[in-house]
Amino acid sequence: MLGEVGEALWFILPAYFANSSPVILGGGPPLDFGKFFLDRRRIFGEGKTIRGFVGGLLVGTLAAILQGRAEAGFLLSLGALVGDLIGSFIKRRLDIARGGSLPGVDQVFFLIFALLFASPVERPGWAGLIILLIITPPIHLLANFLAYKLGLKTRPY
Repeated sequence: MLGEVGEALWFILPAYFANSSPVILGGGPPLDFGKFFLDRRRIFGEGKTIRGFVGGLLVGTLAAILQGRAEAGFLLSLGALVGDLIGSFIKRRLDIARGGSLPGVDQVFFLIFALLFASPVERPGWAGLIILLIITPPIHLLANFLAYKLGLKTRPY
């Protein structure tokens, strides 16, 4: 079982790196250029920046290159970032402020989209998929708590 957990973590590592690095690398112009959606709310908000998106994509892809799986890692990274953006879009529609939590969406959307984007070239088996769905939410919460303690985030979730 421990071997399967390790394999699942190794598989998803580029997505984890891509999803977490914008907290450190972000800032600058927002990805939505300050534009509003039909509901007169920001599309993504100030927290989603061009630098964070590009930085996350580069960090995740670099991790994958070091693993020897550039194509899958690029797709995992891109999917993770797109999933996070979709989550932000949904949260803005629900009037959840920047940094606010939407349980489930925050912890799993990036994972689901990473898996979907990478699936044409590489995917985990059923056991790996189940493991990732179980371990990703607590890993995500722990990473956010650590970022909060380090002063990188304003909220611990």
